[in-house]
Amino acid sequence: MTTPTGQSAALTVGVVQHECDPDRERNLAQALAGIEDAAQRGAELVLLQELHNHRYFCSIEDPGNFDLAEPVPGPTTRALADTARRTGACVVGSVFERRAAGIYHNTAVVLERDGSLAGAYRKMHIPDDPGYQEKFYFTPGDQGFRPIDTSVARLGVLVCWDQWYPEAARLMALAGAEILLFPSAIGWDSADDAAERRRQMDSWITIQRAHAIANGLPLACCNRIGSETSSDRGPVIDFWGSSFVCGPQGELLWRAATDQPQVGVVTIDRRRTEQVRRVWPFLRDRRIDSYGDIGRRFAD
Repeated sequence: MTTPTGQSAALTVGVVQHECDPDRERNLAQALAGIEDAAQRGAELVLLQELHNHRYFCSIEDPGNFDLAEPVPGPTTRALADTARRTGACVVGSVFERRAAGIYHNTAVVLERDGSLAGAYRKMHIPDDPGYQEKFYFTPGDQGFRPIDTSVARLGVLVCWDQWYPEAARLMALAGAEILLFPSAIGWDSADDAAERRRQMDSWITIQRAHAIANGLPLACCNRIGSETSSDRGPVIDFWGSSFVCGPQGELLWRAATDQPQVGVVTIDRRRTEQVRRVWPFLRDRRIDSYGDIGRRFAD
């Protein structure tokens, strides 16, 4: 069976969740092994977690951490490209990108099944919160919210903090994205109690499922696991894993554990976007004539 555009209705997606340690090469090897595993199980598209080569270095401001950055294309994109070419899977990876002296980005890269670079998305929303001091490191993206075309699908790639903003997901959907993809690195402060941990994780999953529902699109999110601190000066973050894939009504199709490395492989029926949007026509009924204030900081 095919979609109305002639593509196969089935899209098999892999999600690679793992822990990171101080050894960059070991972290990258884990990610590449996860791609291999997912592809062997039929994945045509494989999503990796945010900044998968490194421990999460943004919990403190340290100018020395800029030495971790690399160009795009560069060593990581070449390694991902080789694996994409060998496995025949399209790969969404994550790079701390050095664009120029003093300009660095948190960048998702998309490698085609033949190893070519299909495109890149530079993270647009940059947090500056306790434990997540990313504004020190990352320049906001300047490409807008444009999907990346590949041989398997038109990908709406966003990154971590972007996942809280309905505008980002909506603009990707309006530009024709067929699936929303979120590489992520999020967790609890080690001082958070059990109730606060539940509230935070529930909010994180709920907002992303809401993006799927509001736009009638499947969605995959890949998050890391493990307890990390960038130095003896930095806070300890307990990354909560829980990577997941959901359908266009927000229905959970797969969810990983909070504390185990896992490679999930899920087959999505892309025809359901058309079916769901026919009976829940949110895009049809938008009052685009009345949304002018959405572009303001605050409508006072």
